[in-house]
Amino acid sequence: MTAKAAWWKTAIGLGLTAVMLFPVYWMINVSFTEDQRMRRSPPDWLPVNGTLDGYRAVIDQQLPYLGTSLIVGVATVAATLAIAAPAGFALARLRPRGANALTFALLVAQMIPAIIMAMGYYAFLLNVGMLNTLSGLVIADTTIAVPFAVLIYTAFMAGIPGELLQAAAADGAGVVRTFWSVVMPVSRNATVTVSLFTFLWAWSDFVFASTLDSGGTLRPITLGIYHYIGNNNQDWNAIMATAVVASVPATVLLVLAQRYVTAGVTVGAVRD
Repeated sequence: MTAKAAWWKTAIGLGLTAVMLFPVYWMINVSFTEDQRMRRSPPDWLPVNGTLDGYRAVIDQQLPYLGTSLIVGVATVAATLAIAAPAGFALARLRPRGANALTFALLVAQMIPAIIMAMGYYAFLLNVGMLNTLSGLVIADTTIAVPFAVLIYTAFMAGIPGELLQAAAADGAGVVRTFWSVVMPVSRNATVTVSLFTFLWAWSDFVFASTLDSGGTLRPITLGIYHYIGNNNQDWNAIMATAVVASVPATVLLVLAQRYVTAGVTVGAVRD
């Protein structure tokens, strides 16, 4: 009975996985399929007479967009870590007045739709002369990532044994030295988790990019893909090829950081 139940669970799991991964398969299939064959009914389930035209278009046209997304992603991660790590440490270990209210405010901030915040950022960046710039886009992406990052750091750092911090204080370490030399090294899982999710957010952002940087000379890959879509023509071969290439960095990072992300997200979920 146990073996039979396990078999059914495995079958259900494989079926659900296949359903979830089907869009990925279709994206790869279309990226190798000629546009003429893609419009046939029924469509080709395999890239018959496959073509690399879409990937040639990526190399010829999309590399600058990929470079811009990389710059925005790395800069957003750096800014988020610089703000969120000290804030999380303060909320978890220093417990300033209003800490609970601030934590609640961070939760509320994550519930605000991105398009509403984009409108506010548009007016702000327009007034300060940073509209259609990479720095303006980084600022906007950072403010979206910081609330989540602070909550992750707060939950993780609250679980650090107090004896470890007391030992650092006994050795003469101040608050800053304790944070930098003791707390941050043991918060590696939280740092990897925050870095990964922040990078993925900045890398895949379209709402902020289209609102705040659509007229700039340097645009992220999400806008690069959008340029293939017109009113009377959609170059799906190039669109899907670009999507495949754009998915590679995120996929590689997620695979490499999976162990750290699992530990970073689940910490604090169960308390004694």
